[in-house]
Amino acid sequence: MLSVALLGVCLAGGARAVSAAEPTSAVTNDARQIVEQAVAFEHGEGVPRDPERAAELYCEAVRAGNAEAMYSLGWMYANGRGVPRDDGVAATLFEMALFKGHSGAEKARRMAGDYTGVVPECLKAHSVEWAFSIRDNWDSQKYLASLPERKKKVVELITTLAPRFSIEPRLALAIATTESNFDASATSPKNAMGVMQLIPETASRFNVKDSFDPVENIKGGLAYLRWLLAYYRGNVALAVAGYNAGEGAVDRYKGVPPYKETQNYVRRILEFFPRTEHPFDARLVNASPALQALKSVN
Repeated sequence: MLSVALLGVCLAGGARAVSAAEPTSAVTNDARQIVEQAVAFEHGEGVPRDPERAAELYCEAVRAGNAEAMYSLGWMYANGRGVPRDDGVAATLFEMALFKGHSGAEKARRMAGDYTGVVPECLKAHSVEWAFSIRDNWDSQKYLASLPERKKKVVELITTLAPRFSIEPRLALAIATTESNFDASATSPKNAMGVMQLIPETASRFNVKDSFDPVENIKGGLAYLRWLLAYYRGNVALAVAGYNAGEGAVDRYKGVPPYKETQNYVRRILEFFPRTEHPFDARLVNASPALQALKSVN
């Protein structure tokens, strides 16, 4: 389950926000009722058939984290029912449902074609970052409780800021713990600084004025990671390798560079974050030319 600290971000927008005192079961029940209404409008059960209204209701339930709504809205996009047909949006919704544990989503996801990370307009209006945040069902609160007190503030910052950059918290934490072990004053022999170990060029590129300010540093690192995920179209290994060795090296070698440090780095991140793909925003940057070379090799 997501921590309470992230629920406000995940449910921002059209769906009402959840306070710390409000049980998440209430939101779950509301979402189920919305899905029941959507099904009725989709199939004309007791009400005039209205697929457009059904799609609106499904999207409202998606914003509340309901897997059945994700799955059903995915089929509406796959079939152009109530919404313009869009296999890319369908693939995203099936992917979301799959990560929420929907039993039928895996087969639907394969049928929808390549997953690109594009989200439906109804979610964009309520923040793209939310659609990606719900995928991480890892218990960050439990992880936080296991850390020494001096590191908890840094971890809380990362866990709170990551969804604002459409980064799943567990991936952001994997980068930070590998880079600096959550030490805001860390400096490497290569002059990489702070929690996310930003070299001066990267700090300047992402408008970080003080690399030893934890908030600035984390935001800069997350901005860079978001850019890398877009550049490598959600390929986690390539994005992580780029974070360590620079995207130039990844492009030059058309994959993870043959540097022992980088290969160990990627392996460690993937042990902490065992997923090969991560949602991305294709509007940020054109895809890396290395991706086409990798496809031709495969």
